[in-house]
Amino acid sequence: MYGVSPERVNLKNWAERAEVEAFLQSFDLLLDRDVDYTLAIRDGTWNPATKGTSIVATCSKAKSVLKCFAVSEELRDEGITALLISTMIDKLFSQGLYHSFIFTKPSKARIFSVLNFKLIHSNADVALLENGIYDIHQAIEEMKKKYSIGDAEKAALVMNCNPFTLGHYYLIEEASKNHQEVLVFIVEEDQSLFPFETRYELVRKGVAHLENVKVLPSGEYIISSVTFPSYFIKEEGKRLRAYTELDASIFGKYFCRHLNIKQRYVGDEPYCKVTAAYNEALKKVLPTYGTEVTQLPRKSDGEFAISASRVRNLLKAGELNSRELNHLLPEVTLDFLTTNLGREIVEKLKSNDSAH
Repeated sequence: MYGVSPERVNLKNWAERAEVEAFLQSFDLLLDRDVDYTLAIRDGTWNPATKGTSIVATCSKAKSVLKCFAVSEELRDEGITALLISTMIDKLFSQGLYHSFIFTKPSKARIFSVLNFKLIHSNADVALLENGIYDIHQAIEEMKKKYSIGDAEKAALVMNCNPFTLGHYYLIEEASKNHQEVLVFIVEEDQSLFPFETRYELVRKGVAHLENVKVLPSGEYIISSVTFPSYFIKEEGKRLRAYTELDASIFGKYFCRHLNIKQRYVGDEPYCKVTAAYNEALKKVLPTYGTEVTQLPRKSDGEFAISASRVRNLLKAGELNSRELNHLLPEVTLDFLTTNLGREIVEKLKSNDSAH
């Protein structure tokens, strides 16, 4: 098919978006809600139903993740996929992004491998590949050097801390009692009410006296929109199972093996179905990589488990100075809430429903 060129789809235009969604549905695919840029190729044939030409190929991206690919059967050997990929990578370059990922069906992973994408992991439902100026091996080696992570056996926790509560502190303290070295990965994806830098600093300061604990940014490969979009867009069902297994497998396959993590701690999850499903995936997957999972009961304040969502609800209700918060938050978080930035975050929460 000669002379074709990808066209940008206006995702804010209902008709254009619906046309892409309908095309993807014919391949049993969805247009993910986090997509921020979509390309389409048309065949030049007038379609009376849409009063335009018909889509014959499309792909989208969410930040640096390429996804939602579909190419009509009759065009599979016409180089259309390569054209879409190169056009989308040009777009990423224009945004200063030189490292990218692809979500695709496992059966399609080979197509993208030919285009210089390296497979990170594949399960029954989804494959994740990457391309660019570094890869997951280099990222982990850089993490080891930057944070002076040795080869001794370790325990690990992965936390969002939106914000840092006494429940989070309890889990970290319990891990520190039982292991010589503990790594705490703070989710770096900035889709929370409390910004990453704030969450990271609150935890770092809050556990500074625990000398065997290191607090690290999680990076792109642990609970991010790359490995686990369901965590942020709250999808359930089959897609949630695929993503929880993907993130758990990447953690076991790369982080546990290269950082010698033998134990991962989680708190039980009575409130969030997504996190509860993730915990179950961890318990199923990580032992296959030689890492055990310890699930501890949530620390409670009376009859209720301490949770960040409970804290946010109190703040939203204007309970900044309530006695209840003193039983939910460590001093470092209470002090932060009295700062200008802390008060700005609380006001933002009051005016807008917060994500995770």
